[in-house]
Amino acid sequence: MSSRTRTRSVKTAAGVHTIHIPRQRGRRRAQPFVVVVPERPSLTREAVGFLGRMLWRFRGALAPTFLAVSAWPLTAILHALAWWSGLLIAPLAVAPVLWLGFVQIRRPARTAAVVWRAGLSLLATAGFAWLALAAGFGPLAGPLPLIWLLAWLVAQTAWLIVRRSH
Repeated sequence: MSSRTRTRSVKTAAGVHTIHIPRQRGRRRAQPFVVVVPERPSLTREAVGFLGRMLWRFRGALAPTFLAVSAWPLTAILHALAWWSGLLIAPLAVAPVLWLGFVQIRRPARTAAVVWRAGLSLLATAGFAWLALAAGFGPLAGPLPLIWLLAWLVAQTAWLIVRRSH
């Protein structure tokens, strides 16, 4: 057996595997690379990996949660950089009401569909209003955290109901 592939006994800690990469040709005096790999990942690594896999697996069902959580730092950054951005976002709060009127004129519906459309319009209006207020005053100002929490709960619940019914 060649000295390049023959393993040499190296003392390592218990529970650690070592992999020796043989010396490169032309570099006889260079020390070999040693990669140390722990036998098991830590409990924290296992927990974070499990949480990440679960979030990835249910990413479609958690879409409103991802939007709500990403809106929080977005509004904080907007508030810190340009508080007046809330004034630019405020007209978006009227768009869902205009959409509801337009859809009802173009495709009139009855009871259940009208209720879902009105609820969606109300939720979108509340979301855009929160976005404008949080960008203007900061996401932690006054009752904005409570409004965010209620809007998130309603959006996530409605999302899960609609996904299950289709």
